[in-house]
Amino acid sequence: MRPDPPRPGSRLRAGIQTLRVLWHLPSFIRLYWRLYRDRRVPLAAKAGLTAAVVYVISPIDLIPDFWFPPFGFADDAAVLWFACRWFIAACPPDVVTEHVRRIDAERRGVAPG
Repeated sequence: MRPDPPRPGSRLRAGIQTLRVLWHLPSFIRLYWRLYRDRRVPLAAKAGLTAAVVYVISPIDLIPDFWFPPFGFADDAAVLWFACRWFIAACPPDVVTEHVRRIDAERRGVAPG
């Protein structure tokens, strides 16, 4: 059985999605920082995100970066990605929405309301 050929434009769509993520990266970083500093966010969520960041910058790895460079960096990226997803899920939804609206209003130059 032969695999289906790629759809026309699928690489273009993937590239556009990557550019959209990169375009919004400053807003994501701002969101994580604001949620991290917000007292309404549970301490466990903050501790999980802190542990992931410490793991990424720590010289101790499950897969050492110098043995298998692509896999060593991939495990760091995966840990950080899962921790970021979990952090947002562990935050109260109304607090996340409030910060997203404020960041969007600031980005557009509108007074938050």
